Amino acid sequence: MNAVTRLDALEFDRVMVCPADGPLAGLAAEAGMTVEAITNLEARFTWRPNTFMRYCKSFAGVITEFRRKIIDLAPDLIHANSIRAGLVATAATMGLKPKVVWHLHDLLPRHPLSSAIRTVAALSKRSQMIAVSQAVSKNFAGHLSWLLKNRIAVILNAIDLKDFCSSGDNREEIRTGLSLAKDDFAIGIVGQLTPRKGQLELLQAFEQLSRKVPQAVLVIAGAAIFNRDGEYEQLLRTTAQRLGISDRVKMLGARTDIPAIMRALDLLVINSRREPFGLVACEAMACHTPVLATACDGLPEIIDHQKSGWLVPFGDQQRLVEALSFLAERPDMRSALAGAAHKDVAQRFALERYLNELQEFYRTIHHGEAGAEARSAVKPNPSHKFCAVK
Repeated sequence: MNAVTRLDALEFDRVMVCPADGPLAGLAAEAGMTVEAITNLEARFTWRPNTFMRYCKSFAGVITEFRRKIIDLAPDLIHANSIRAGLVATAATMGLKPKVVWHLHDLLPRHPLSSAIRTVAALSKRSQMIAVSQAVSKNFAGHLSWLLKNRIAVILNAIDLKDFCSSGDNREEIRTGLSLAKDDFAIGIVGQLTPRKGQLELLQAFEQLSRKVPQAVLVIAGAAIFNRDGEYEQLLRTTAQRLGISDRVKMLGARTDIPAIMRALDLLVINSRREPFGLVACEAMACHTPVLATACDGLPEIIDHQKSGWLVPFGDQQRLVEALSFLAERPDMRSALAGAAHKDVAQRFALERYLNELQEFYRTIHHGEAGAEARSAVKPNPSHKFCAVK
């Protein structure tokens, strides 16, 4: 959303196409964008035939509806902000002129549909892709890398640094608000409560750590989003009770003050088994909070081990406990990691860098290889209609 609203309005005439019942429509309207409503797409990876057929029906309906929008809007470029949106936009523009950009934020699972998705992308000559990390680029290309690798540009994700600057509250006030004692060693994990994020394994590692570091406290910020994740949240609570650590575990639920919570922590842990990028790592780095993360997918592209953070293999509980214990006993090391990380995030993951790369990407695909002279000629009037679809 940040990227779309902050595109150069002199160069791009922007239109947002999204479901009317979500928050995005209101945010886009507030930012002065034209908003066109469309039916919400129901589609997820599934092995159930009945569910699959229902998803196919939803795809067909949304594609038909979106095609009518495209004919009316006549955009030059469509930015599809997910793999699902990329499929819809590519199918809806068959026989039409608009170029389609798939913004790849996720990792495709091992599933027959993943191969079908790659094939659609490879066969559509009007489609280009942006991946938020090298890991996502490699995953999406898969077995069709010989066709797709040159059509996927990697533009590393970014954050708006000002959102993570210190507010009026100081760190001690924030910790008091979270019922953290002055001597507590606060470890935090932030994100959706789901098995992929590894909260359960972190709980088990924390139980071992608490024997060595009795002042350790685990702060879990986040909520279950999907139905089965509700069962996972209950499992986390019962596990903490069974391990006898529930008095040292704080489950905060969904929060709107994540930057403040991060500043209150002594260490942020990302214990994911899969992570396309890892924005939460950048957010912690911007807050001067040291990060311990699993060395999976996009995270090593953010964190330089032992320089701007700490990396461990996912699923190696012994290595995780050792790293937690090592960092708990070395405040100077944590401070050095946080300082280096803060400088790194400002240089590599600022929103301004991201917007510059994104706009240059749009100019390049819109004007082909005509070069800088042709791209500079875009500037005088906002005749290039940019359509973002979510």
